Amino acid sequence: MTTLIIAELTIRETQRRRILWITLLLGGLFLAVFGLGFHYIYLDISENLNNPDEFPIIIGVLLTAGLYAVNFLIIIIAVLIAVTAVSAEIDTHTIEAILTKPVRRWEILIGKWLGFAALLIIYSIVLTGGLLLIVYLRSGFIVNNLFSGIALMVMQGLVVLTLTIAGGTRLSTLSNGVMAFMMYGIAFIGGWVEQIGSILRNETAVDIGIAASLIMPSEILWRKALSLFQPQFTSSIMTGGPFAIASQPSDLMIGYAFIYMLALLAFALFSFSRRDL
Repeated sequence: MTTLIIAELTIRETQRRRILWITLLLGGLFLAVFGLGFHYIYLDISENLNNPDEFPIIIGVLLTAGLYAVNFLIIIIAVLIAVTAVSAEIDTHTIEAILTKPVRRWEILIGKWLGFAALLIIYSIVLTGGLLLIVYLRSGFIVNNLFSGIALMVMQGLVVLTLTIAGGTRLSTLSNGVMAFMMYGIAFIGGWVEQIGSILRNETAVDIGIAASLIMPSEILWRKALSLFQPQFTSSIMTGGPFAIASQPSDLMIGYAFIYMLALLAFALFSFSRRDL
């Protein structure tokens, strides 16, 4: 019960600080810009495209570019909403006032995680679902495995969110933000190294990419989601281009990412319970 109260207070705090409204407003602006651009590009290719077989490829490229931007926005929001969740309250001694009440440290941390997770899930679903809906209403293009793909994008955001909260139990706010973005950067570049290694049949490069995915499994979840959304598009280098999935992510990595997130949450609880305030 206490954790749910903390979660509710966390959500109210984002409303008070206008974080929630700004993210929703700018998310709506992003969808409006994408929808307007997609509309005019669709009109142009409908009038000038000579080969109808190329039409799904072009739509696939535009959709994937939009999803790529949404994926990056989810990562940014996951870090920004949680980067001050623990460290800032410790620095300002706000946490001391909370702990004078009959509440345990783990209840505070879990409550904050639940509150931020709820916001991130709603934001991810609205942004991803809105983009897919725009493409469908204008072109009739339907992605495969809709719910599985969105779930993986949400899970990627939760992994980054949990990492940021865990970092806040030991690092300052600035250091925590840098750490979270650098960990995502490691996963991002590792994913590209693995893809290029697969194309060139370079086992060393592939192994480096796999190692990066083990250090931070965020990119592997994005690539798995993309391969579920458009398997016919991402399976070919000729059609998918830079968005092609040359090395298909293993289903085992989804389980690993889930265990990774739980391990981070367990570390956060242990670290916060042991920290001197």
